[in-house]
Amino acid sequence: MAERKKVLLRLDPAVHAAIAKWAADDLRSINAQLEFALRLALEQAGRSPRSE
Repeated sequence: MAERKKVLLRLDPAVHAAIAKWAADDLRSINAQLEFALRLALEQAGRSPRSE
């Protein structure tokens, strides 16, 4: 598996709180939830890394 990339991300506190609640509801870490949301957005945009 390739080494995972590290990214510094600044978020609005309200967005962070909403992601944190979503992550807790799904029993994921905030980091895992952000990756999940990004993958959903990529798939919806037809840019999924798995389809390449």
